[in-house]
Amino acid sequence: MEEAPHTLQDTSNSSHLFPSFVQSMQNLSALAGSKAAASSSPPVSTDVVISPNVAYMTAELVIAFLSAGGNLLVCAAVGVNRKLRSNVTNYFLVSLAAADICVGVIAIPCAIMTDVGLPRHNFYLCLLMLSVLIMFTQSSIFSLLAVAVERYVAIFMPFRYQVLMTPRNAVLVILATWLLAFLIGLVPLMGWHKTPPDSGQCFFVLVVDMTYMVYFNFFACVLAPLVIMFLIYAQIFVTVKRQVRRIASEQGGRGERSMRAAASMRREMKTAMSLFLVLFLFTVCWIPLHIINCFLLLCPRCYVPLELLLAAIILSHANSAVNPFLYAFTMTAFRDTFKAIFLCCRTMRAGVVAPGGTAAQNEQQP
Repeated sequence: MEEAPHTLQDTSNSSHLFPSFVQSMQNLSALAGSKAAASSSPPVSTDVVISPNVAYMTAELVIAFLSAGGNLLVCAAVGVNRKLRSNVTNYFLVSLAAADICVGVIAIPCAIMTDVGLPRHNFYLCLLMLSVLIMFTQSSIFSLLAVAVERYVAIFMPFRYQVLMTPRNAVLVILATWLLAFLIGLVPLMGWHKTPPDSGQCFFVLVVDMTYMVYFNFFACVLAPLVIMFLIYAQIFVTVKRQVRRIASEQGGRGERSMRAAASMRREMKTAMSLFLVLFLFTVCWIPLHIINCFLLLCPRCYVPLELLLAAIILSHANSAVNPFLYAFTMTAFRDTFKAIFLCCRTMRAGVVAPGGTAAQNEQQP
């Protein structure tokens, strides 16, 4: 069902469709202004002054700081550690980190501004700011998809891997994914948006068309790549597990060659598991907000508390801050490099950090 464009003049209808929602918004004096904060009720009247939601903004600022700082650390780790830099997988992780840095530095400040209706009386600047929120999410998804495809090629086409997955090709893929993400994010600027509100206030729900957010952005550009990635990792896990069992059964797994092959497969499994966790956390953080969008678009009379919507927005943004912690806990080479950076250690040999260097050398994961 297509949602009709809203302006502040039709808030009399929304107040009886979403009575509890409107009341909650008045009580909290806030309106969510995030990438997909799509189906909340507009302000009750043009005279209502939207004041900042201090708790929401505080949470957003903390996430912005952690996201920018943590992902800058990821980029620095790959830059100073030759071992990490030589692994093509890490090119895509740096691309993902760059998208998360942009979320912290650009997207979250834009979300905070639109939370209070800024900028006012500048529709296309407002639309550009809201489109930016969509662009960086899409870039993250495409970076995750590139990682999944790279792992698929490494396991299922090992003899062609060195030819296909060169650093040059990785950079070209990253540039293509960013270009595609920006084009998808700019679709609202190309005309798929609502009628400019008479109030001139910049609220996501009054500007971005929810049919675009749900049918095009979510179903086509988010859900479809996520399904593909989960299928890729499922096939990787099943295949690697089968190969490890087969190698172990050959000659009782006692041959030196068999032992090396089994160890290599286990490293591949560990790498794939770490990268799958990145994908899994992305899905957990973003799907609730998209589900709320779908729920309210397809069921406009349904009740959704503002608190729930704000929590979903904060959860989606928090995803940009979790990956550095995940790398530190699951990937030895990243963990050792992080330690060296924090300790200002300059003793690096052949790109391997001194603390825990032996473990990092033996680690074949990104």
